[in-house]
Amino acid sequence: MNRRTAILSALVALLSLGQSSAQEDPGRAVIGQVHVIVYYATNGDLKAAGPKLSPTSADQEKSLGAEERLRFTHYGVLGQDNQPLLRSYESWAQPLKPSSEVLVRFEARSAPTEAMTGLDLELWLSRKKILKTDAQLRGNQPLFVLGPEWRGGRLIIGVSLAPKS
Repeated sequence: MNRRTAILSALVALLSLGQSSAQEDPGRAVIGQVHVIVYYATNGDLKAAGPKLSPTSADQEKSLGAEERLRFTHYGVLGQDNQPLLRSYESWAQPLKPSSEVLVRFEARSAPTEAMTGLDLELWLSRKKILKTDAQLRGNQPLFVLGPEWRGGRLIIGVSLAPKS
């Protein structure tokens, strides 16, 4: 009887191993990439942001300056992050690594298309949720959120779909 129990246990273990490798969670399927970038904007001196500030491109400055509330004299990039957009699970972007002062949580509301993607989007600053919205990201157009004042300027958080590689 002891031998029979050992054989049955081994069979059950083998069967369970085969099932777990054959059944992957479809909710964890990657359906896109989300790009989060944190800008520093000021009418004063960019050096106030510190040495880790990177220059912005002409295209970035043009799209930031297109919105009246986001119009400043100077812009710089503080950090950025790309994270996978999962079919049924939330993802977190941490653009100012290793700091967790700015976090963006997002979850797909619909499968992304070339024209649009719906997201549940939350912006967290200093471990406090300051924004929750149902965002509609369109093509290559970022969604900009005017953040808090910081070092004589303002933070601007941009969220967009990363281009397919």
